[in-house]
Amino acid sequence: MTIFDPWLAASASLEVLAGTVAAGPSLERLRQVRWRRLLQAARGGTRLYRERLRGLPDDALPEMVPPVSKAELMTRFDEAVTDPRLSLAALRAFTADPARIAQPFLDRYLVWESSGTSGEPAVFVQDAAAMAVYDALELLRPGPAWAQRTPATPQAAARLLDPWGLTLRHAFVGVLEGHFASQVSVQRLRALNPWAAGRLRSFSILQPWPDLLGQLQDWAPQVLATYPTVAALLCDATQQGALSLPLLEVRTGGETLGVAARRRIARQLQCPVRDHYGTSEFLPMAWECALGRLHLNADWLLLEPVDERLRPVPAGVLSDSCLLTNLANRVQPLIRYELGDRIRLFPGRCGCGSRLPVVEVEGRDDPPLVLDGGDGRRVHLLPLALTTVLEEQAGVFDFQLRQLDAQTLVLRLGGPPARARELAPRCHAALQAYARAQGAARLRLIDECGQPVPRGRSGKARRVVGPE
Repeated sequence: MTIFDPWLAASASLEVLAGTVAAGPSLERLRQVRWRRLLQAARGGTRLYRERLRGLPDDALPEMVPPVSKAELMTRFDEAVTDPRLSLAALRAFTADPARIAQPFLDRYLVWESSGTSGEPAVFVQDAAAMAVYDALELLRPGPAWAQRTPATPQAAARLLDPWGLTLRHAFVGVLEGHFASQVSVQRLRALNPWAAGRLRSFSILQPWPDLLGQLQDWAPQVLATYPTVAALLCDATQQGALSLPLLEVRTGGETLGVAARRRIARQLQCPVRDHYGTSEFLPMAWECALGRLHLNADWLLLEPVDERLRPVPAGVLSDSCLLTNLANRVQPLIRYELGDRIRLFPGRCGCGSRLPVVEVEGRDDPPLVLDGGDGRRVHLLPLALTTVLEEQAGVFDFQLRQLDAQTLVLRLGGPPARARELAPRCHAALQAYARAQGAARLRLIDECGQPVPRGRSGKARRVVGPE
C-alpha cells in the first residue's frame, strides 16, 4: 500500500496541462487561487500560522507574511501541521526505521526527511493531493525526452516508440539508507506500478565503488538518475574500460551541474543529459527544456529571490537565499520558507516557447575527495556519501570535513566542546569504516571540536571541502 488517489491524479494532470499552455495572466490567476486556498488552510488549521497571520486581511498577499525558517518550523512542528495526529516525535520514530521507507504514515501520508545541509534535518509530510501534483509535474511538464532532441539518433527513435520509457531499464544511484525524497519516490513508484518493480532499481553510493560498478554493469540501465559528481565518476570508469552502459539518457539533480560537466557526461556516456531542480520541500521545483534552461513550476509554487536580510532582489541578480511557498501541500503549509538556495530568475520568455519563468540555481557542487588508496591507487569519496555517513551512522549534522592531504581529513564539529569531543569517536568509527570499504584504509582524522562550522551568506554550510 502507498499513497495514490486516481481521481486526484487525473485532476492534477488536467491542471498541470492547463498551466503548461497558460499565458502569463492565466498563470497569475492560478497562483492566486491556490495561494488563497493555502492561506485559508494555514490560518484555520495551524497555530503557528494563525499567529503569523494575525492582523492580516483574509486576502493578504504573500509578501505580507513574515518568513519562516527551517529551525522554527521543526521546533514548532506540531503547531505547523493541519492534522493534529501528526507529531514530530512520532514521525522521527517512523523515519528511524529504514524498513518503512515509502510506507504510508497513518495510512494517508508520505514522509521523507531532508539531509540537514543547513544544520537542521527536517521532516516533510505529503498527502495524496500533494503527491498527485508532484506526479503530474514530473510526468507531464518536461515532456518526452525524445521530443526535446531533434537530431535523428537511435536514442530518439527508441523514445519515439516508447516516449515515457516504460519498457526501459531505469537506475537510481544515490543514498538509499534513509527516508530521503528520492529513495522514497523510487520505492513508491515500484509499489504503485508492476512494470516499475521489474524495470527500476536503486543502487547505493555508500557501498564499495567496485561493487557499485559491477551491479550497474549487470543491470545495464538505459536511463540513469544520479548526482552530477557520481555521473562524473562513472565517466572515469567508462573511460578506463571498467564500465559500459547502453544509456539513452542521464538525469541529474541534487547538485549543481556545470556546463563542462554536462558536456563531459554527455560525451563520455554517449547520451543526452537532463538536469532537474528539486528539494525535499517541493520535489519537482523546475524542469529542463530543449534549450537546457530550467523552468520553474511557478503555477504550483512561489520562489522569491532575496538578499542576506531577506529583502527581494530584482530579476537577473543572483540572490543570497530564496523563500519558498508550496501551493500544493496544505497538510504541512510552507509559506515564505527560507530555503537557502542561491537563485537567479530571468525576465522574458524562453526561446523554447514555455511561458514558465527560467531559473538558475547555485546548489551543492562540492567535488569528491581524492585519497591515497595505496600502491598508487586513488580513492574517490563522494561528498554526499560522507555527509550521509556522518548523519545516519554518527548522528551529527553540524560538521565540516576538510581535506588536508592525500591521507588526512580535518573533522570540525560544532556545538559545545564537551559534546563535540563525546561525538568525535563515533564519527571516526563511521568515517574509517566507510573509507576502508572504499579502499582508503589509511585515512587519518584530525579533530576540531566545539568550533563553529563556517557558513555562507545563505546560511548553508559547505560541509565537505577539498584541499586548497
